Amino acid sequence: MFYYLLKYVLLGPLLRLVFRPRIEGLENVPADGPAIVAGNHLSFSDHFLMPAMLRRRITFLAKAEYFTGPGLRGRLTAFFFRSAGQIPVDRSGKEAGQAAIREGLRVLGRGELLGIYPEGTRSHDGRLYKGKVGVAVMALKAGVPVVPCAMIGTFEAQPPGKVIPNVHPVTIRFGKPLDFSRYAGMEQEKAILRAVTDEIMYAILVLSEQEYVDEYAAVVKERQAAQKGAKERRFPRAPLS
Repeated sequence: MFYYLLKYVLLGPLLRLVFRPRIEGLENVPADGPAIVAGNHLSFSDHFLMPAMLRRRITFLAKAEYFTGPGLRGRLTAFFFRSAGQIPVDRSGKEAGQAAIREGLRVLGRGELLGIYPEGTRSHDGRLYKGKVGVAVMALKAGVPVVPCAMIGTFEAQPPGKVIPNVHPVTIRFGKPLDFSRYAGMEQEKAILRAVTDEIMYAILVLSEQEYVDEYAAVVKERQAAQKGAKERRFPRAPLS
């Protein structure tokens, strides 16, 4: 109930008023039945803008940190994400990927729309990064189509670290569903999973027109953080006199 209250009364109209998003290819999202909507991830705002524009309810797999924050703010954030149909997924440890796949398959098994960001994390610089193969595993195991989606302008509207979004034009573009039924029963083949994932990421790339980086975003973030830390240790700031 709260999901629809957010979508049609509290949040949806506000998002439409502030961002005036342009929607393209909405007819490519199936009107019923299970399907995966796989998109790029540029901003915290992505979690709300796309669901607010879809006719159908969509359930996203979201990082568990959104549900475990401390204090009143953390509890409110957790309540908001749960009410908005988000499912917490622990991204640490060996079982993290399998847990996400199990949760995603449950959603698809109910005949619903599943939203996923194959990059696994938000882009920190606006580029599109290599996709993780979990999306391919779910698509093949569930035998469902994958609808590529591109969020355009949300990085400028709310870049990393920005709490209150800027007013900036946003376009949400959906591509034609991708059918991977030719790979049915081959979800254990690593080469097939990589090929399916790359096909999905290429479809997103065509829609978004981003610069592509053939590395995982999390790996690039860690490397840049390590380089920054090493530089700060090598050239510490002089104390203020």
